[in-house]
Amino acid sequence: MFGTKKKLKEKIIARLSPEFPVGPAEVELTSTPDQKLGDLAMSIAFPLSRKLKTNPQAIAAKLAELLAHLEGVERIEVAGNGYINLYLDRKQFFIEKFSNLKKTWLEPEEQKIIVEHTNINPNKAAHVGHLRNACLGDSLVRCLHYKGEKVEVQNYIDDTGVQVVEVVFGLMELEKKSLSELDRIPGKFDYYCWDLYTKVSRYLAENPEAQARKSVILKKIEQGLSPEADFAYQVSRRILRAHLATMKRLDIGYDVLPCESSILRLKFWEKAFEQLKKRGAVQLSKEGESAGCWVMKLDDNPEKEKIIVRSDGTVTYVAKDIAYQMWKFGLLGQDFYYEPFIEENGRTVWISSAEPTPYQVHFGAGSKVYNVIDVRQSYLQKIVVQGLKSLGYLEQADKSIHFSYEMVALSPGSLAEIKAELSAEDKDKAFLEVSGRKGLGIRADDLLDRLEKKALGEVDKRNPELPLPNRQKIARQIASASVRYFMLKYARNSLLVFDFDEALNFEGETGPYLQYTAVRIRSIFRKFEERFKASYQDFINHINPEKIDLNSLQTAEARDFWELVIYASGLDEEVLRSVVSLEFGGLAKFTFNLCQKFNSYYHHYPVLAEKDAKLRTLRLMTIYFVHERLCQALDLMGIQVPEKM
Repeated sequence: MFGTKKKLKEKIIARLSPEFPVGPAEVELTSTPDQKLGDLAMSIAFPLSRKLKTNPQAIAAKLAELLAHLEGVERIEVAGNGYINLYLDRKQFFIEKFSNLKKTWLEPEEQKIIVEHTNINPNKAAHVGHLRNACLGDSLVRCLHYKGEKVEVQNYIDDTGVQVVEVVFGLMELEKKSLSELDRIPGKFDYYCWDLYTKVSRYLAENPEAQARKSVILKKIEQGLSPEADFAYQVSRRILRAHLATMKRLDIGYDVLPCESSILRLKFWEKAFEQLKKRGAVQLSKEGESAGCWVMKLDDNPEKEKIIVRSDGTVTYVAKDIAYQMWKFGLLGQDFYYEPFIEENGRTVWISSAEPTPYQVHFGAGSKVYNVIDVRQSYLQKIVVQGLKSLGYLEQADKSIHFSYEMVALSPGSLAEIKAELSAEDKDKAFLEVSGRKGLGIRADDLLDRLEKKALGEVDKRNPELPLPNRQKIARQIASASVRYFMLKYARNSLLVFDFDEALNFEGETGPYLQYTAVRIRSIFRKFEERFKASYQDFINHINPEKIDLNSLQTAEARDFWELVIYASGLDEEVLRSVVSLEFGGLAKFTFNLCQKFNSYYHHYPVLAEKDAKLRTLRLMTIYFVHERLCQALDLMGIQVPEKM
């Protein structure tokens, strides 16, 4: 529909502009609330009436006259006080959409877009809260690719941060582990560190004097000194591999893993700091609580300031984020070194290095950057943008997008499920936010394991004849679809209260329901091949769309056919809305509604049982069209279609 509107808009402007002052801003084509009112509508007569001091109904009548016999439009009617309704040429529309199923009318707008998402601290296993970030970020990447953009996917690894420091503290001070013993820790290392991190958090709260030793470890890690830095390296890399394995279960991948340790050792911050000082963007504070610190005055409140470098010389998170954001835009005049980290489906995932490597690859230098970070980081993201503005990088500041989202919380049922130890105060709350420090969370792999187990039980009952590896693959696809749809269907700025019962439900508005619809359509294709002893794809490829006869459809089917085709044709517009608004709940709802409309259509109009060959062919074309659009929508959400369900 996006392409249809675009072409019609150009033709309408060409027809009207010789007689009326119209341009792209004035010609807006919108959907009508009812098919009886046409397929598209324009309210252009109203702004023209104000300009020309003329009755809008009279103007609309003149406009309709000028637009008569417009290619692609069957007829035009004036409605109400001056609305113009357009009835599309249905056959031409369907032929065009059917013949261009793989084409999108969306166009790229940037040289290169960088999307940074996931960004889990490499100190423990991933939990359900992290999945919201990764699913939102990955769907943004997929939609940008669909739009034709060149996209680079980054997953920032804070391998020298406080969270890693606390795990190193626990290993060295509480567990008394040597570096060589790390490889001999049994079980899943990320799970082991999950428990250790909670233990360390409690220990530090109960023994405040231990903070001094933690601070020493932090400085040594930042300076790359052994053995603390070696511990941090081993812990972060091992847990990072576990995180990537978890995300692979959801078909989420990355191009590059920039590490904080590389930023520190390549002195990215020092280069950014010099620029900030030269421009007067930061000042050395000489009094008050911030005495001896380098601070940045806040644009929205000059009375307040943000510490960028502490009095002891250590750099705050926001300072490193400013340097990192400058590198993303290619503003530091320097790049990392890189080395391969893992191979995924023939795709190399690179990791940054502070030491020269033989690999000639480069990343960063984007023209637009999306940072997928939860809403609690909104203030710090504003400081990052202010840092760019203060350096004169106004265009880059405008194209620094904070893709924020609300946190994930746990329902009472989920808290009971994980046997969480709650205080008396917490027991009375309707939900609790996920907190790795408190050990309040559901590990992502545990959730996926439970979903896969439930899905496998259903697949075993329905398809016992399939080999076990096939059934297990289907179960994995169903589990992944369940999680991904669950994470996308809610508005990003609404708190997501995770509940096991809802997540484990495969009925209703869920990812598995969408998969079921696609599998159902494919089963029709298989039955066609069995009955007619011919390839369904070959049959579709040899159809001459010009020979279809929509006039042969009965009134009810003509209405339902057109409603289904028009709705399925709205995918491009839905993708564009998702990218502009950063809301993917609309894409999820669009796909769910498309499935419902198809299932209703198929219920009323049999396909293979239809005896009229021409009508059967038209219905086969219709469900093929819907199938292709549905699979495109599913792919944008990272949902795979199983062979059977």
